Amino acid sequence: MMIRAQKLTERQTAGLKKPVHNPREVAEIVAIQALSFIAGDPARLGRFLAETGIGPDTLRKSASDPKFLASVLDFVMRDDATVKAFAEASQLHPTNVAAAHQALCDPAWERDVP
Repeated sequence: MMIRAQKLTERQTAGLKKPVHNPREVAEIVAIQALSFIAGDPARLGRFLAETGIGPDTLRKSASDPKFLASVLDFVMRDDATVKAFAEASQLHPTNVAAAHQALCDPAWERDVP
């Protein structure tokens, strides 16, 4: 008997994904996506590491720190071209990136982030 591997469709796996409703959690996910975006470009990553003072060896460990994640979005938000490039790469609107930045930087912020 031969078993064929089948690729699951997004529709089949939709029920397996836990929806995230907490704005801060959503903002952290956006920041982690931004970190991945930054790491994908050696020049951008070099600037980020130089500005934050974090070494490449501690980058992964730092990604669990909410203050570090806020600094990731600080870096992205400083340059309009970077915001636009990240928003396009992550299929987010730039205002959603700004909302995630605000949610991480302002603990009193309560608005939902898409």
